[in-house]
Amino acid sequence: MQVILAALGGGANETLTNETTKALREAELILGAGRLLESLGEEFSQNRVEAVRPEEILKAIQGSGKNAVVVYSGDTGFYSGARLLLPLLDRAGIPARVLPGLSSVQLMAARLGRPWQDWHLVSAHGLACDPVEAVCGGKSVLFLTGGRDTGPAQLCRKLTEAGLGALPAAVGENLSLPNERITRGTAEQLARGEFDTLAVLLAEAAPRRSPRTPGWPDDTFCRTKVPMTKQEVRSAVLAKLALAPGETAWDIGAGTGSVSVEMAYANGGAPVYAVECVPEACRLIRQNREALSAWNLHLVEGYAPEALEDLPAPDAVFIGGSRGRLAEILDRVFEKNPKARVCVSAIALETLEGAAAALRARGMEPEITQIAVSRTRAAGGLHLLMANNPVFLIAGNCL
Repeated sequence: MQVILAALGGGANETLTNETTKALREAELILGAGRLLESLGEEFSQNRVEAVRPEEILKAIQGSGKNAVVVYSGDTGFYSGARLLLPLLDRAGIPARVLPGLSSVQLMAARLGRPWQDWHLVSAHGLACDPVEAVCGGKSVLFLTGGRDTGPAQLCRKLTEAGLGALPAAVGENLSLPNERITRGTAEQLARGEFDTLAVLLAEAAPRRSPRTPGWPDDTFCRTKVPMTKQEVRSAVLAKLALAPGETAWDIGAGTGSVSVEMAYANGGAPVYAVECVPEACRLIRQNREALSAWNLHLVEGYAPEALEDLPAPDAVFIGGSRGRLAEILDRVFEKNPKARVCVSAIALETLEGAAAALRARGMEPEITQIAVSRTRAAGGLHLLMANNPVFLIAGNCL
């Protein structure tokens, strides 16, 4: 007994490879989703079994004892159920062969007349998907879409809400089928459209600044009298928190949003939440977000810890201001994620002492660093060093 896992390509018989056509003609049993079995038509009229879950496919194969072909849409190597069935067949000692097919990626690229080797490929079909994070990676993104909340219009709506409404995009529906349709437009335009469930979305890369190491120059940011964490301290904070791509970050008491913006670049486009209660500071955060293309930065206006209630669990948290409620804020952070990495900045000795005590009370030995920075200032023909206030960083759970 042998099993062949065969891809049907776009779903039309015209997209079948000769290899897959031959396998289907010689099969004693054909298994797969009902929609795919129906698409084969009368040409392949062998015994068919509708089965989707890998376990039920395996059971049907073992019960039949026949040479079987299991059919999948698109390509067997691109978000296909083949990856789940293969280990089951291997453990059951049933030899298997995989036949690839034309994927929706190839079909979409062909319709648009573009190469696809540099696209970032993402599935929003039954998987968690943040389209803003995806397009912030510097590449065009091809989304497999599906479901009520992850169709092309819904994904484009999320992009638009993040300020990316002008982003060029294209939707490909029912590729290779008689009712195929390609629709081009901006994310805002496509967010108002209605599309078939068999669709893919290609969104161009979001405009972003060129990547650089943490510690952007202070004059990168729009500023007023709202306090801002300075370049040298900011770079140390990012080093303490060691943000990795895909990690969620909070910046509490965000001020101008300088740390928030750098976080939004350091975590690969994953969500960053800037929590701030001062109206002028909130205005600056919005301004810096737009000016510096930090599309994954979300402003949360309000007082911590109450404003943290509905936020997703953080991986890393910077606390630049707590208004005397540091202990309550830390409780909320660690309720969300006991392993969250935390860095607190302090200028006053009382804040230093309180932050260290709060971390110790929660089972952590704080790592305390003092940063004293002096910068040159011209004075006639001389250059003098002018000192900034020393800053303490109190870190807990950090790497």
